[in-house]
Amino acid sequence: MIDDLVNKGVDEPYRMFTSRAEYRILLRQDNADSRLTEMGYNIGLADKERYSHFTKKQTLIKEFIEYLNSTKIKPEEINSVLEAAGTNRTEHSLSAANILLRPQITMDNLLEQLPELRSHADLLGDIREEVLEEAEIQIKYAGYIEREKLAADKLRRLDSIKIPSSLDFNTLQSLTTEARQKLQKIRPQTIGQASHIPGVSPNDISVLLVYLGR
Repeated sequence: MIDDLVNKGVDEPYRMFTSRAEYRILLRQDNADSRLTEMGYNIGLADKERYSHFTKKQTLIKEFIEYLNSTKIKPEEINSVLEAAGTNRTEHSLSAANILLRPQITMDNLLEQLPELRSHADLLGDIREEVLEEAEIQIKYAGYIEREKLAADKLRRLDSIKIPSSLDFNTLQSLTTEARQKLQKIRPQTIGQASHIPGVSPNDISVLLVYLGR
């Protein structure tokens, strides 16, 4: 919200929408604890019991994902499930994680069909459902999550590039007229802030980077 108000300005009452978040895939409800618990613990908002629960859950999620990646499923064990779900059969053994990548297949499908996997899941104890849900999400959306992390890392790098306060954007004729006007009015302090301004295109950002010797 603060970023929007500073960089974009408002002509009407500001409304909070999840669609305004640049990285909605990373800012999910299900991973709120993994994003905030350690920070809360470090500043005294989360107690040791909660932090211990958090670290245990994170460890189990990581171990269960590794288990799914390393566990091979034979065609005869899974093809009936694949057919029932309306997806293609397989002629080769696949990892449980690879099968879970299919949109039609859920964790419950695998647990119902594969006794060994179900037994392994039962060892998760009282946080079984939390671990299974998060493991499924991380596997199914791994590509999208990684792509968004790269975009966020790129923005952080841009935020480290300062724009001289004395820069007169009107002198940069390679910028579009709209970009010059917006930049001159808002006066962003970094390239990252400039990239958030409506009317400032990726090409305009490239012009600024060239000008700043980046």
